[in-house]
Amino acid sequence: MYLYHFGINELPFTLTPNTSYFFGLPSHKEAMNVLMMALKTGEGFIKVTGEVGTGKTLICRKLLNELPAHFVTAYIPNPYLSPTELRRAVASELGVELTEHCDQQVFTQRIQARLIDIHQQNKSVVLLIDEAQALPTESIEALRLMTNLETESRKLLQVVLFAQPELDEKLAMPELRQLKQRITFSYQLVLMNADQVYQYVRHRMRVAGAKHDNIFNQRVCKLLYRSSHGTPRIVNVLCHKALMLAYGEGKQSVDTKHVRLAAQDTEAADDLPSPYWQVASVLAFAGAVALAGVGWSLGMFA
Repeated sequence: MYLYHFGINELPFTLTPNTSYFFGLPSHKEAMNVLMMALKTGEGFIKVTGEVGTGKTLICRKLLNELPAHFVTAYIPNPYLSPTELRRAVASELGVELTEHCDQQVFTQRIQARLIDIHQQNKSVVLLIDEAQALPTESIEALRLMTNLETESRKLLQVVLFAQPELDEKLAMPELRQLKQRITFSYQLVLMNADQVYQYVRHRMRVAGAKHDNIFNQRVCKLLYRSSHGTPRIVNVLCHKALMLAYGEGKQSVDTKHVRLAAQDTEAADDLPSPYWQVASVLAFAGAVALAGVGWSLGMFA
């Protein structure tokens, strides 16, 4: 694609959460600090919320990579599970064998025995659940019951919930008030401001191997901010498309027209109207990419 043209080693703006590209935005750093502090003090439930595309999964994976060795982790990325499925998923992550017809009582006994065994090794168990807003109500209650397992001094199982704001709506339901009271630490991610978008884009380009910082200038990044409102995922989509357009025209840097056309082709982004580009359309974007001869699909980010 455009790697050789811009002198970079890999695609800098993919949508896959890659911890090597972790920038350390103030909001992300604060979330990591809250998580580390809460886990080290043995709190039961911890919650991190943020809008779609704000970096929750990236922080989750960063936490998995950086937890001290005395933490034993269990990770559930897709929690749309019934209570039975959730219990089995937790058991599998912790190496607990359950028979096909194992009931809740047997599960509780076996998982408690495993947690006690880990505790006796001076280790702590952390369950991380991504996309926690997808947890059915009855599974949230099953999760609360799991955390009842404790010694006289601390919980045997700590839980970190990464979720969209819809989780807060669920936790406001009267039947979930017991779990809500157990959330001792919570953090809400915020979007980037214009300067942070500029620094974020430059950081990702440098990690990808760019030798020059002038591929995205401040004026271009201000447009990226206006169109994305500072959402990292949308910034990534716009930057990838803008680089494709610049490559198609044989230019060594992205200019404002590339961002405008990229925004017009991205449903999640706000259009950036300009009297000079009112006639530009998705066809113009597709035509520029076709000239590059890369056969790139417009449905890539659908």
